[in-house]
Amino acid sequence: MTPPAENSITASPISTRLSLVRGKVFTTLILVTFMLVFVNLADAQQPGKIPRIGYVSGTGGASNPGPYVDALRQGLRDLGHIDGKNVVIEYRGAEGKPDRYSSLVNELVQLKVDVLVVPTLPAILAARQATKTIPIVMVTNTDPVTGKLVDSLARPDGNITGLSTLAQDLSGKRLELLTEVVPRLSRVAVLRDVDSQNSAIAFKEYEATARALKVKLQSLDVRGPNPDLEGAFQAAAKGRTNAIIAITNSNLLIQQKRIVDLAITNRLPSMYQGSTWVESGGLM
Repeated sequence: MTPPAENSITASPISTRLSLVRGKVFTTLILVTFMLVFVNLADAQQPGKIPRIGYVSGTGGASNPGPYVDALRQGLRDLGHIDGKNVVIEYRGAEGKPDRYSSLVNELVQLKVDVLVVPTLPAILAARQATKTIPIVMVTNTDPVTGKLVDSLARPDGNITGLSTLAQDLSGKRLELLTEVVPRLSRVAVLRDVDSQNSAIAFKEYEATARALKVKLQSLDVRGPNPDLEGAFQAAAKGRTNAIIAITNSNLLIQQKRIVDLAITNRLPSMYQGSTWVESGGLM
């Protein structure tokens, strides 16, 4: 690891703990929502039939199903459900390729899984298109009502339930926190996948806060499962940015360790949208 410059900062124990706590709360919410659906399904199962859960990750595959799966397995174990014994989890991963979601979800529907767990917006949309009968447990960082995923938060109706992490609603707060942590912050790079459905919305929220704080933003646009991250950080250096924020999506989540390492190498204080980034060495 490259040692920090004199005017750079390192992660404080407080910021690290806060991020880890948020991660634990996030995975707990996933499990609580999921269990409300799954326990009812288990009660309704025919004797001797093993319930099957379909899980679609935006990042990994069957051998590496992506983040939060360990929490899902642990939550099932806590309720007496062991993957491979009295419950089966069918893992599918898009490996950062948006065009794969539809076929992966349809494959699980054909397998007649008892519930679909979909933690990314493209997977949610594919699941909603694929089935009107299999319960869908979604996790999204967008407003599910504004995004027309459900009719209302109180009464979602249809076969979709789940939660929103409010990640985008906190975009302005992240930038405010960064200005408090980094002295004399004037220019911030925002790393984003321009093909992501959430990227444009999140960037606009950062822009609104940046204007109020008199901070200039530089958009670092990348795309696809193999983004040019080195080129993006070179552009940030050329633009003399003082810090970097990453707008998370499946493609960037796959690259999180690489992104964190590049931020450290370039001596850029960094802000992310989840505890896994901090666990990989990110600042906040």
